[in-house]
Amino acid sequence: MAVGPDLLLEAALDAAHAAGVIAMRYFTGGFEVSRKADQTPVTQADREAEAVIAERLRSAFPDVGFLGEEHGAQGNQGRRWIVDPIDGTKNFVRGTPYWATLIALEEEGELTLGIVHAPATGDLLWARKGRGTFANGVQLRVSAVERLADATLVHSSLSLLRTTEAGRYWPGFVRLVDRTDRQRGFGDYFAYTFVLRGQAEVMLEVDLKPWDLAPFVVLFEEAGGRLTDFTGRRTIYSGTALATNGRLHAEVLDLLAPG
Repeated sequence: MAVGPDLLLEAALDAAHAAGVIAMRYFTGGFEVSRKADQTPVTQADREAEAVIAERLRSAFPDVGFLGEEHGAQGNQGRRWIVDPIDGTKNFVRGTPYWATLIALEEEGELTLGIVHAPATGDLLWARKGRGTFANGVQLRVSAVERLADATLVHSSLSLLRTTEAGRYWPGFVRLVDRTDRQRGFGDYFAYTFVLRGQAEVMLEVDLKPWDLAPFVVLFEEAGGRLTDFTGRRTIYSGTALATNGRLHAEVLDLLAPG
């Protein structure tokens, strides 16, 4: 018998809350920081939070696989949960409360469920394909702004945008800065929430892994927006992300394009 969508959502929310309890215990009580092979920080909170998510979800849906930042791929990869136990670990390490657990469900390449749980701020966003996007029980819609001259641009680390492989987009980013009304830097999950709430129109970042983005495809599309990579592809696997209110997406892509 097919499992109803509410059971999948409930299991994912339960796992996100359980991870939040673990992460908050470390966030308020102290932890050790080590470095992964790519020199990014990792803590006990990251590892233990991902472990409890995997345990909860595997118990509820043993036939659904798993892809996590800390423990990699396990089980069925055609239908799998994609998880970042703490998105914004650098914020976590510095005592900044803008970090979150990200959980998404990918079914044969289609992202159908997304959760963002930020326990330090009490924020909870979720979306289910065909059911809308919600934050703390209130349905979200992106803004109706139609002119870049009236738009707010949100971005993550400028050094990554300028110096990584994505550096070829730097001139386009400068053009985008010149064409928008306001620019603010926030980064990580937090920046996307501004566009989802209609408080900004454009968010972009680079140097991404699938688990950094997985929930946001369905969150944006169910809120009336759009998320692609810098070439306009609807993917979480290319390392770049452009999230907009949809109305401005094509114009932003044109400005970003190298050459």
